[in-house]
This record gives sequence, C-alpha cells and structure tokens, in this order.
Amino acid sequence: MVGSTFHMSGPGYGPPGLTCFVVVFVLYGWLAWAGWQQREVAGPLNWYTSVMWSLPVVTSSLGLTGVLCATSRRRGEAEVVEPQAIVNDLLIVLVPTVARQDTLIALERVLLSFLQYLPARFAQVRVDVVVDEGCEGAADVARLADQWPIRVITVPRGYRTARGTRFKARANHYAHEQRVAEGQATDDVWVLHMDDDTAVGPETVQALARFITDQAVAGIAACHLGQGVLSFPRELAANRLLWLADAVRPGCDISLFSATTGRGNPWVGLHGELLLVRAAVEAEIGWDFGPRAIVEDAQFALEFCARYPGRSDWFAARSYGASPATLADFLRQRERWSWGLLTLVTDRTIPRRSRALLFSLVAVWTTAPLQHPFFIVVLAVAVGDASTSPVSPLFIPLWSLNMAFCVWLYWEGLKINADASARVGRSWWELVAIVVLLPLFALCEAAGVARGLVKFLRGVDSTFFVIAKSG
Repeated sequence: MVGSTFHMSGPGYGPPGLTCFVVVFVLYGWLAWAGWQQREVAGPLNWYTSVMWSLPVVTSSLGLTGVLCATSRRRGEAEVVEPQAIVNDLLIVLVPTVARQDTLIALERVLLSFLQYLPARFAQVRVDVVVDEGCEGAADVARLADQWPIRVITVPRGYRTARGTRFKARANHYAHEQRVAEGQATDDVWVLHMDDDTAVGPETVQALARFITDQAVAGIAACHLGQGVLSFPRELAANRLLWLADAVRPGCDISLFSATTGRGNPWVGLHGELLLVRAAVEAEIGWDFGPRAIVEDAQFALEFCARYPGRSDWFAARSYGASPATLADFLRQRERWSWGLLTLVTDRTIPRRSRALLFSLVAVWTTAPLQHPFFIVVLAVAVGDASTSPVSPLFIPLWSLNMAFCVWLYWEGLKINADASARVGRSWWELVAIVVLLPLFALCEAAGVARGLVKFLRGVDSTFFVIAKSG
C-alpha cells in the first residue's frame, strides 16, 4: 500500500514559524554593525557588497509577506472542522511522463496514491497518463493501464502544435486538445497537473476537495486555479545532501508563491505539479507557447494573470515528490529553470507589465553567482581588500532581511520535508547541517543558474532534460 511507503496520514504541517527569521536577523545585524564600526575608509569591495548583497531585498520582502499570509491561512484552517462531502465535479489527473526505466517505479507509486486516496472525496475521477509514441516504457505503462483504472494518452510521433511547441508543453497541449474534442473543457471539470514522481495523500485530497467546493459557492468571485506545496520525504531521496539542499523549494512555496498565487495573481510562476486548473480556463489558454518554452508552467501563469486577474489561490496541503538523485541532475534542473525563465522574461511578445515582477526576481537570481561568498573572497584577493562591511549603516537592515529570509527558507522547508517523511521531525544533525552547509547549497544553486545563463547568452537551442526519479 502507498500509505506504508512514506508518511502521508498525518494532519499536515503547522503554521510557518518566524523564530528562525528573527534570530538570524538580529544576529546578522549585530555582526554587520560591528564590522561597519571597524571600517575606516570605504573601498571598491565595500561598494560592491553594499549593492550586490542588497539586491535580493524585493524577493525577501515579498517572501516575508507570503509567510505572514501562509501563517494566517494555516491557523484559520486549523480552526475549521469541514464536512466530508463528496465533490461531484469531474477531476482529471494529468500525468505526463517520459516513461524511462528510471522513472517507472516512481510513476507506479504516484498512480497508486491517486487510486487509493482520491475516490474518498471525488465521485468522478479519471487518471490520464500521457506518453510519447514509441517511448522506452510504453509496454510498462500499458501493463499498468491493464491492471488499474487509468487511461493512457499516446502523443503521436508526428504530432505538431500550431506554434511548434515541444517537450512537456507539447504533451500537455495534446491532452488539452483531447479534452476539448471530448466536450470536457467545461467549468465543472478540473484538471490536476501532477509530475510522474509526485504523489498525493489524505491531506492533499482534503485540500483539493475544499478548494473546488469553495469555488462552487463563491459565484462570480470564484477562483479558476489553485496551487499547493511541494514536499520531499526523506525516504524518496537517493542523496541525503541533495535532500537537504532541496529544502528551499517548499520554503519558497509558503512564502513567494503564497504571496502571489495566494493573493490572486501567480506573477512569479507556478509549479507543473499539484496545479489545479478549471478545464474551461485551460482550454482558453492552452499550452502552445512555441519551441523555446521549457518553463511552460511559468508562461501559463503569466497568461493566466493577463486573462483572469485575481482568480488564483494557494492551499497549504502537500504533494509528495522526490529530490534529484545526483548532483548532475540537481544542476541540470536549476539550469533548465534559469535558462527557461530568462527566455521567458525577455520575450517581447509578452506584455512588459505581465513579466515585470518575474523579471526583477529572475534578475536577482541570475546574479546569485556574483553574490556568493566564494566569489567575494576571490574578488577580495584580486583587489587586495578583505573588508566587506557596507558603506553605510543604512544597508545593514537590508542585509539582515536578506540573510534571515535565506536561512528561513531552508530551515522552514526542512521542517515541511521532515514532517512529510516516515520518520516525522528534524534530527539535530539535520538542523546543524542545514545551517553549516548553506554556503555549499547556495553554491550549487548558483552553479546551476550560471550554466543556464551561459546557454541563454549563447542562444543554444532549448532542451528539456527529465531527471531520474528516485524512490
């Protein structure tokens, strides 16, 4: 049974905490103040760090706003005793997969979770697995379809979209066209997008059912899109170090995504999994974004903001996925994100106002390699100056905010991942490691971003590498 594979039976995680944020803010501010008092004359390195270490302030401020929103939302949900009503709207779970041998075990785990948990709250559920014609594991997927009530949608080898879209977006668009042809692109049909390594649990299903039920009674104020939180249980991680590094992802979910998607407009993008969209809305937008699209979820988000402002929401329930199995996969994943986002935010066919916020965040993210302490040390050796204190004490609150938010992302994200695991809770050594190894994790992130930046600047043809799924 799926429930015995990893922990999914608990009530979920509690409201995000702010103790870590406050402690780091005060401690770092005190250290920065002490360094500033000892500085005699501002040199080039002081000016450089003053600018570069202040750049993430927009990201940090937006993230902190999202933390407060998520905290309020989670506390409010804890006080509600919801009825266990059955949802009558059709729920279609869409799972695109490359069906390689290194992804099939995860796919089977994921499909089992849908079949086990979703029928408890949904009267009508259909699971669609989307594969390319002639893929490596086509026979294995067909075997699963013979055993379980799932439908396999095979994208013909010769299928082309009007704009020449490739990769996952092409598969999504083909499935969307099938729904339109079958008359299921309506307001009372919902599409749940999931990756082939991302399972659901009882908490996830409760949140999905609550979201759809709430929209049924909201009338003209109803939302058309909902996004949840990604979590990564220990037991699905092939590499414990990379599992710790991936703590940043659920941290972003309960901060940056809570602040944007949760307030009606997913300006900073969406995840391609645990993404719930009304079928009629998806039919209008589609996934045909052109051959360069490799972050189709973010582009869908911008299109949604333009057409349906204020109509998205965020829910705190988790999905259960797997962290990258190797460092190479970790770097490829971050490379694709940065490469795709840079391509997206510089696309002049998209209105500037639609990509303004995402552009500012991507700009900060792509300069991360130039902000890293390792680069600062190299720069200090080059200029012969080891002082990194700010040129003015006015920069200290900005630095403290940025550092506190960065540490908080990993600290709180680790809590979510640990609570989603079979052994609930963080070990003492994990807490120590998440802080001590933070510069290493930041270096890995920066390396992946740098690789994506280089490919973007070189104008290399887009590629979509699907990492191996552990667990």
